Amino acid sequence: MRYEAIEDIMSYVDEELVICNIGFPSRELYETNDRSRNFYMIGSMGLASSIGLGLALSKPHEKVIVIDGDGSLLMNMGSLVTIFASNPANLTWIVIDNGAYGSTGNQDTYAQLIDLVDIAQSVGFKNSFNFEDIDLRDIIESDDASFIVYKTEAGNSTAPIIDIDPITIKERFMKSI
Repeated sequence: MRYEAIEDIMSYVDEELVICNIGFPSRELYETNDRSRNFYMIGSMGLASSIGLGLALSKPHEKVIVIDGDGSLLMNMGSLVTIFASNPANLTWIVIDNGAYGSTGNQDTYAQLIDLVDIAQSVGFKNSFNFEDIDLRDIIESDDASFIVYKTEAGNSTAPIIDIDPITIKERFMKSI
């Protein structure tokens, strides 16, 4: 499930800035690896990639990892083209594809009908991979924006609601950078 995928992804993270998709993904990241350099989305579905892009462009010497979901990507497909065109070398965008809108009841997404890696490659991403085919540390250190799909089964963990208010999350994150 997504919880284990987040644990796996975070095992590769050192000092990178992490922007995490809304709802259960943020809750699961908070439970597994809370740190001040994580930014937990508390709304704005589909915008983790846009926030990650802005951060990567404004902090070119910081590595930025976006943990996103297939449903959120489908809500903001324009971000694929925008991130490709901007090509921040310090951005790694990981889409956890569980084929469901996990935070709203596990309704199916259309990601079950398409190949997100193929779509990213067709946009022009040179670094576009399925997670099982790569060494994430090597990808984080690459010189181009990277797009990675991590396939999992649908389902949510029992991670509790984040007990930090959004203003504190923002201020703590800003202070860390």
